[in-house]
Amino acid sequence: MVIKIKRALSALLTYWNHGWHKPPSITFAFLGFAISLMMALPLCYIILRALGSDQAVWIRLFSTRIPQLLWNTLSLTLVVTILTLFIGVALAFLVERTNLPGSKVWRWLLVLPLVIPPYIGTFSYITLFGSTGILKNQYINVYSFPGVAFIMTLYTFPYVFLLVSAALQRINPHYEEAARLSGLKPSQIFLRVILPLLRPSMGAGSILVALYVLSDFGAVGMLRYFTFTSAIYTQLIGRYDRSGAAVLSLVLIFLTFLLLFLEWYTKRNKAYYQAKGILKKQEPINLCYWQIPALILAGSVFLFSVAIPLGTLIYWLILGLFKQIAFSEFWKYTFNSFLVSSLAATVSLVLASIIGTLHKRNAGFLGAFMARLSFAGYALPGVIIAIGLLFFANSYLPWIYGTFLMLVVAYIIRFMPQGLQSFTSSLTLISPSLEEAARSLGESPWGVLRRVTYPLALPGLRAGWTLMFISSLKELPVTLLLRPAGFDTLSVRIWLEASEGFYLAAAPAALLLILISIIPIRLIVGRDGGYKHEGVS
Repeated sequence: MVIKIKRALSALLTYWNHGWHKPPSITFAFLGFAISLMMALPLCYIILRALGSDQAVWIRLFSTRIPQLLWNTLSLTLVVTILTLFIGVALAFLVERTNLPGSKVWRWLLVLPLVIPPYIGTFSYITLFGSTGILKNQYINVYSFPGVAFIMTLYTFPYVFLLVSAALQRINPHYEEAARLSGLKPSQIFLRVILPLLRPSMGAGSILVALYVLSDFGAVGMLRYFTFTSAIYTQLIGRYDRSGAAVLSLVLIFLTFLLLFLEWYTKRNKAYYQAKGILKKQEPINLCYWQIPALILAGSVFLFSVAIPLGTLIYWLILGLFKQIAFSEFWKYTFNSFLVSSLAATVSLVLASIIGTLHKRNAGFLGAFMARLSFAGYALPGVIIAIGLLFFANSYLPWIYGTFLMLVVAYIIRFMPQGLQSFTSSLTLISPSLEEAARSLGESPWGVLRRVTYPLALPGLRAGWTLMFISSLKELPVTLLLRPAGFDTLSVRIWLEASEGFYLAAAPAALLLILISIIPIRLIVGRDGGYKHEGVS
């Protein structure tokens, strides 16, 4: 018996050593495993809860709600993805490869829709064209499928625009010169040379857009268009049917992972390489008389996605000030938002640094496994994370149930991958020889991290904290489902006030969120107007 135990321990130790390039301390590795398991907790619990639901629940939902929800969700996702591809690729090409007037300014302006959460954009359009809107008319119905698709397209096309713009900046111009010397026309060069090289960035942008549409709750909820996210919320809050919410969540999880699988399947065994060497600046294509239509296209997109919503919010704010609407509660909601968001971002950064160090410095398949498991929350819609955590805490962690700590944990699971990506990007630029030199001078592993690695990775840590903080501020479904009674945040108040038609009260919170959200744009767009590739790729 003793011999068998020794053999088992020896085999386990061998497996452990093979799992790392440089085996970490047991404490550090245990922390990493605990963090990665926590990140996957909502996903695992939702799956178990749904599979354990009564068969009658499955039959009822599949015979009544799920077919219509599938049609609503998939049709919206498909239409928005196609529209964003056309708009994003066209605008990226105009900005990067033509003599479009003010191209550097357009690089900034066309990224600004990212700072406006879709539920704020939706709120603005409802105040204009809704049933009691300022510009209400019989020809424009924002509560229709075209209205939902239009608004979702306005606030998701920058994902395609950013990635395609960054790819266009990296394409070697020698390919196009060779095609031009072969006698190809500009349109043929675009279709046969440039477009194939843009497939990876177009595919990545499409996946981001599709995942965003699948997970969005605010816009579709305000416009009363039922997709899986809004149906899950209604099933839990309106009908208090936890089993039904779990089953719908499992179907949405399946759609999400099916989308990720299709993206992997279409890219397998394919590689896109750029020729080495210094890339010379590409001569811009002369648009001639097409300059005016190009400016109209770019200007129209900016007008509908940024200028009109901002103008509407400013109008309601000024009107509220003239009518002396009390904004005393506004500062309480602001404090609540900053409290939970800053706490979540800080804790997330610490956890991300542990996972990132294990993945990049200790390496091996165990470190890679932890990193991939940590991304589980980022791939899931916020409503699923909230429901999974709600179910789990209610059963096993009653002391955290109904407190603002639930929000903090949910934000960590949802947004820690942003910090992890920023930290690992910085970590790959730090030479391991610096850490080895510190170790040779007698520093402990923790001392090396504290005095060498983390100070050098500070830019990535700072960027990661900012992204996680602002993402937490804007998060709506998680906050709606998990906030304690009386603990409202800016995003929740925008939703509640807009849903009740109190536009004067919603405008200040919406404008503040937009102003704060402008900060990450500086992390994406460089001072010269060019895109920071590592931030968008």
